[in-house]
Amino acid sequence: MDPKIWSDLFHPDISIIEKIARPILVYGFLVVALRLAGKRELAQLNTGDLIVLLTLSNTVQNAIIGNDNSVTGGVIGAMTLLIANYIWTRFLFKHEKIDRLVEGDPDVLIDGGQINHDRLKKELITLPELETAAHKQGFGSLSEIDRAVLEPGGTFSFVGKKPSAESERHSEVLARLEQLSKELAALRAAQQS
Repeated sequence: MDPKIWSDLFHPDISIIEKIARPILVYGFLVVALRLAGKRELAQLNTGDLIVLLTLSNTVQNAIIGNDNSVTGGVIGAMTLLIANYIWTRFLFKHEKIDRLVEGDPDVLIDGGQINHDRLKKELITLPELETAAHKQGFGSLSEIDRAVLEPGGTFSFVGKKPSAESERHSEVLARLEQLSKELAALRAAQQS
């Protein structure tokens, strides 16, 4: 076997310091860029949003690894990203104000059954996109929703106007049990008299 193969596999073409600095710089850029792009990108509301996220990683790949295609270089780059993310996440966990600044605040898109068109416009979300997100969570239309929130991570939270079928059944069962308890108590009282 050719010794050059082993050298190409495990010998990075650039310095270890550069190999560590590149992912950290790209990571920092992506944190800022995704914050400025808004929660919509993370919500992946349409095909374009998904394509942006998928191609973003490929676009910054060379910025992270440079001209290095070695296994060692790839492992160093990947470990640097994982460690940077771990440190960043722990930092934000301990600093709530900075976390809110970086992540943003939730956007209330529907409140009290009323659609907040200004918030939709700010987040560049169309009514059909909001309705599609509601359908994914089991709502037939936006008229069934009392409150809709676009969370900082790009997920949607929906609260229906009326209780769900499951909670209605639960309430019915509890009411029937209460009724049976009263009838049983009445029967016991009648037997003792």
